[in-house]
Amino acid sequence: MTTIGLIGAGHIGGTLARLAVDHGYDVVVSNSRGPETLVDLVTELGDRARAATAAEAAEAGDIVVVTVPFNAVDQVPAAPLAGKVVIDTNNYYWERDGHVSALDSGETTSAEVLADHLGSAHVVKAFNHITSTDLGSRGLPPGSDGRRALAIAGDSAEAKAQVTALIDRFGFDVVDAGPLAEGWRYQRDTPAYGPDLDKTGLRDALAAATR
Repeated sequence: MTTIGLIGAGHIGGTLARLAVDHGYDVVVSNSRGPETLVDLVTELGDRARAATAAEAAEAGDIVVVTVPFNAVDQVPAAPLAGKVVIDTNNYYWERDGHVSALDSGETTSAEVLADHLGSAHVVKAFNHITSTDLGSRGLPPGSDGRRALAIAGDSAEAKAQVTALIDRFGFDVVDAGPLAEGWRYQRDTPAYGPDLDKTGLRDALAAATR
């Protein structure tokens, strides 16, 4: 059985942990404050969950979700993530993170910054354009009318296939936006960021994005 490691246990991280457990995955959750601060969440999640350090969650996960503020990505442990599939949920908010000229200019994206930090990990950008409330409540079986679609971007076809399968199990269709550099198409202040869209609507929104 696949184990999902989570580096970060905020609104999105906690919701993804719940979805993972509900769909039969084991989860290892971590945050910046230490495993002892995650007792309530792990108790809620039950026997399939345990708390750990970020390095331990990275080591344990077959797929690892990095769901931390952009200004903390340089603290994500790189060595235990070598060669692994890593889902990046982050958005760059200059008001919180401080201005980063390469991001402000569009020279790179927040997901590419994480990928550069991690080296050989296969980073897939996902879950960054949906609220935690919708993520936890809008999942529907495949083929359902009005099934919401979520975008992914990444440079590894195999990694994207694994993430697509995970998102589908969680109840959402998937639209592949292309390589990781195209993740800007569903960042903050783009048409795809926030609205509840099906696959056709999401494809249109991605195409309409301007940098």
